[in-house]
Amino acid sequence: MEDWVIDDENLSLERKSLLPGEGFFVPDSLEEQKEEQEAQEALSGADVAVVADPDADGLAATALVREAYGEGALIDAGPHDLDDALERVVAYSEPDATVFVCDLCPDAYEPIAEELTVLVAEANEVYWFDHHQWDDTVADAVRDAGVELVVGESDEECTADVVARSLDYDFPDYLVELAAVTRDHDLWLREDPRSDDLADYSYWSEPEEYMAVIQEHGADLPEEVRQFLAEQRVEKDALVERAVERADVKEIGDWTVGVTYGRCSQNEVAEAMRERGADASVVVKPAGSASIRGTDEFQRCHEVARQVNGGGHPKAAGCKPDIYDDMLDYAHHWTTQGAVAKQVILDGFRNLEPENDDSEEANEE
Repeated sequence: MEDWVIDDENLSLERKSLLPGEGFFVPDSLEEQKEEQEAQEALSGADVAVVADPDADGLAATALVREAYGEGALIDAGPHDLDDALERVVAYSEPDATVFVCDLCPDAYEPIAEELTVLVAEANEVYWFDHHQWDDTVADAVRDAGVELVVGESDEECTADVVARSLDYDFPDYLVELAAVTRDHDLWLREDPRSDDLADYSYWSEPEEYMAVIQEHGADLPEEVRQFLAEQRVEKDALVERAVERADVKEIGDWTVGVTYGRCSQNEVAEAMRERGADASVVVKPAGSASIRGTDEFQRCHEVARQVNGGGHPKAAGCKPDIYDDMLDYAHHWTTQGAVAKQVILDGFRNLEPENDDSEEANEE
């Protein structure tokens, strides 16, 4: 296949909205080789290692660790490749290293059990800081393995908040403020305009580039970064507009659910659908994953996501339905604008058990 076929620069904006980015078409085996080499280079000689989600919250948490410990080799990971990340820390970090896992919540313990057991045996200490909705059995298993696990309230704290209060260190004001601004976006409070800048910059830049900037400037990004964001947002806004235009509204039980498809910023699309009356929004991506966003009227996004290979928070969750067996399935996904994925996720809303208001009121009393 010629490189130009998947080169984003050769795509019209409409086609770019409907297709995944070129990274999707790189085989996992090649990506894993690259990640293995990068991990070895980052962890060689490291006495402190951080495994973190490379979004604004995970990277802010890493910045706090680096501030407190003076170092911290970063290995970025998601919930589905967490076992690989832990294995790389064991293989390449220094013996008796101090290891942190930040902003990651495993769906089950078994996939990481072996790697975590070995890591705890070889590391000096292993800390795990998070704020997602944890299954109690998974949390108990992680703690029983010898990990110091601290999970904050998902509707009150981001992971950076958890790190800031958990480490015995007097953080400078600008990093405490960084955690607060990161929380503003991560919990979708939208009270500080700087939080959108942090979220966008963490998405459009490489993790180490982002880290260097926030470690020096905190939440107040320098002018050259703000200019970069302004340029990037021209295309971002156009992709958001296309996703909003193709959105449908479904009435499911007592809820109005907006559902759409496209390569776009899911938070802005969800906000537009909320303004149109949606209690919850589903944004299916060309790569096969989906984002689920809620409102004050719908705070069960994580319950929907858990039914389709995902998880998250009451008002914000993500998933990737297990419906793609080969490239024909992906081709159908692109040409139908995610029809099967939409149906599977909407079924998740339909399958929710009714909330027992009487029991909740009794418990509150």
